[in-house]
Amino acid sequence: MLLSTSEQEVLAAAEELGEELRNAQREQSQFEFNSLLMRCNDALGREIGIDYGSACGAGDDCC
Repeated sequence: MLLSTSEQEVLAAAEELGEELRNAQREQSQFEFNSLLMRCNDALGREIGIDYGSACGAGDDCC
């Protein structure tokens, strides 16, 4: 699949965010990480209009 430059940039940013979140999860308490994750989800929701909490579900195996 060929991606436009903007699509590639979005994917690269998403991968970078994912890596930073994995690092934060290793380094922070569960409470601190959950708070960070909630703030990220809120910010993403405001920017792109997707509620990741609803999109991913409430189970332990969510995104």
